[in-house]
Amino acid sequence: MNSGHPERFAGESGAGDVFALQRAFLAGSAWLDASDRGLVTVVGPDRLTWLNSLVSQNLLDLAPGVTTESLILSPQGRIEHSFLVTDDGATTWLLCEPGHRDGVAGWLRSMKFRMDVEVTSREQDLIVGVPASPGSLGATDAALARFDDPWPTVREGSLGYATGDHPGDLWSMSYIVFEASERHRWEAYQRISEQAWHGLAVAAARPSAWEVDEKSLPHELDWLRTAVHLNKGCYRGQESVAKVHNLGHPPRRLTLLHLDGTPSTLPHPGDRISVGDKDVGRVTRAAWHWELGPIALALIKRMAPLGPANVLTSEGIGVAATQEVIVPPDAGAARPRPRFG
Repeated sequence: MNSGHPERFAGESGAGDVFALQRAFLAGSAWLDASDRGLVTVVGPDRLTWLNSLVSQNLLDLAPGVTTESLILSPQGRIEHSFLVTDDGATTWLLCEPGHRDGVAGWLRSMKFRMDVEVTSREQDLIVGVPASPGSLGATDAALARFDDPWPTVREGSLGYATGDHPGDLWSMSYIVFEASERHRWEAYQRISEQAWHGLAVAAARPSAWEVDEKSLPHELDWLRTAVHLNKGCYRGQESVAKVHNLGHPPRRLTLLHLDGTPSTLPHPGDRISVGDKDVGRVTRAAWHWELGPIALALIKRMAPLGPANVLTSEGIGVAATQEVIVPPDAGAARPRPRFG
């Protein structure tokens, strides 16, 4: 699932510009062009019942205007696709990760059988990313759809492995869909760069396709909190999800790394992490943050020590790091219990 796009953010210069853009975005005076994300729509009277049977989230009671998140898993419970989901009473909208729209649409079409649904892969929409309260930015009266990112709120039937205050508690992100002809209304406003936006997402420990490889389980990324309903009926990969949660532990854990800024460089996705003389994991994304400085998300072996770590960049530079635990080593084994479960 990992698209590799973060390569172009790591190591870029101009941190001061990044910080200014991040502050402008948080103040509601800058927007993200998120049009590289893909949109899939599903219409028909069976749409929510049918989707509910295929994906990890409970969609049967999805009220119009509410956004949730879901995954398509392999039979072994590994992550294949992730997307936000909303419904307007007639159409279910899926907001996919960059590069995943056609894969999601194609797989859904292959699972139609005799259900009364129609799946469409949309192209050329303008997708605007803004804080949930966009401040002084453009009017949204012409919007076709709106997704309010639920991260990191734990809803009924889901659970979070992170304990205490979550680094994403202040995360506020909405994606608003417009016809491409509406772009001129937004070009008058300042636009945040991809590099700057990823800094905000990394600081919120917000998982995405960049954190996913061929082995990734939702438990490892604390993705049960928004994308998985543990009490719903059967879907592909459910047995593996339940087994890891109830009987085992995820083999890796998402960690937020606070990096030493002395080398003035950022790691790249895939750069290795060590504790002492042992290789314990890899960087998934690294970015600059206006308040935290250089930071990264990483997948680390479950039982790796929680203390100081070292990142070896592809340029051969060692960067000292401290770990902020997102998924604790004892996650799983039915602890904690699903919310309201």
